[in-house]
Amino acid sequence: MSESYKRHEDGLYFVTFAVVGWLDVFTRRTYQDIFIDSIKFCQEKKGLDIYCFCLMPNHVHFIADSYDGSLSNILRSFKSHTAKALMAAIKENPQKSRKELFLHQFNYFGKKSKNNEHQFWKHDNHPFYLYSNEMIAQKVNYIHNNPVVAGFVNEAHEWRLSSVNPNFEVKLAAL
Repeated sequence: MSESYKRHEDGLYFVTFAVVGWLDVFTRRTYQDIFIDSIKFCQEKKGLDIYCFCLMPNHVHFIADSYDGSLSNILRSFKSHTAKALMAAIKENPQKSRKELFLHQFNYFGKKSKNNEHQFWKHDNHPFYLYSNEMIAQKVNYIHNNPVVAGFVNEAHEWRLSSVNPNFEVKLAAL
């Protein structure tokens, strides 16, 4: 069994989710807000602690743990809820420029996965246990610099949807 699939108590995890087909869903504020509100809900009601975070147009990275030891359950519930909420919001969006493309792709990937009619998140993401301070520092740097490397901003703190931004609206746990 690989390290990324094992559950470690009292530890931090590097978590990444990507949208199927790397669709850039999170370019609209409405969809970003659904995602952020879901994170906040999981923090307040389900025991999720977020230490570092960055939402990109088609994926998210964060470092997290759960103070009640059920991170995998929280993530499963979070992914299910956000997938349904985001697909519904896209379906109800009156702007048709990309709606049809997104809905077609969600259908396509859902049929490929055999268990779903629609699929929003890729299945190939698993929390990766961060077993050293060096590894934590490397992942924090990676997360915060993701928008810079992608060419969206010049400085990491300029990305609105990152925990390095001083105006970031998600409450962070202390590393």
